[in-house]
Amino acid sequence: MKRQLPFFQIEDCYGGCQDWFVDHWMKIGGCAAVTACDSCIYLKRYKGLAKLYPFNPYAPLKLDWLRFAAGMKPFLRPRWHGINRLELYMDGFGEYLRRVGETSLTMRPLPGDTAAPLAAKALMEQIDAGLPVPCLTLKHQDPDLADYVWHWFLLTGYEETETGSLLVKAVTYGRARWLNFAQLWNTGYSEKGGLVLYQLSQKLAQPAAFATKSLAKTAR
Repeated sequence: MKRQLPFFQIEDCYGGCQDWFVDHWMKIGGCAAVTACDSCIYLKRYKGLAKLYPFNPYAPLKLDWLRFAAGMKPFLRPRWHGINRLELYMDGFGEYLRRVGETSLTMRPLPGDTAAPLAAKALMEQIDAGLPVPCLTLKHQDPDLADYVWHWFLLTGYEETETGSLLVKAVTYGRARWLNFAQLWNTGYSEKGGLVLYQLSQKLAQPAAFATKSLAKTAR
């Protein structure tokens, strides 16, 4: 089974892109803010949370996204050790939610030391509910995942293969890539990240919307 959430393009990028920042610290450490910004656009566009994003989510512009990301910086600012705990993301984004008066969205952590099958189940349940999943990866032994080390990004799809593996669609730096979830999750280090699970109030719960084949082809 393959499930992909619909997403959005900004110019030629799949979502926002950290490389767009002129601010030096945001360019090297703004990944948590990028993850929150793209979450806000998605949740306004597909879940109706109008307070989250002050611009048009149906035709997002690069300049608007950059203005919005600059406003997100005080809540999820880069720091010396990065936003290296799930609670730091939840506290910062939670403060943004309070500032804009959005009470329909809450969050709970799923730590990186959770058994991989349980984490995979939680991830698939989120995608099935039409919700993107912020993911934090800290150190990782696999050099093929170097782009995801000490990094926040979104997971927006999954595919259960015929061999029993679970692939997940990771969105970061304006592109998407399918990764083996067990490989991503089992970092080989005791210091781990994890997932943040968004939860909507009952009145906003809607059937999940999934990308059509034409939308899926926009992934880079």
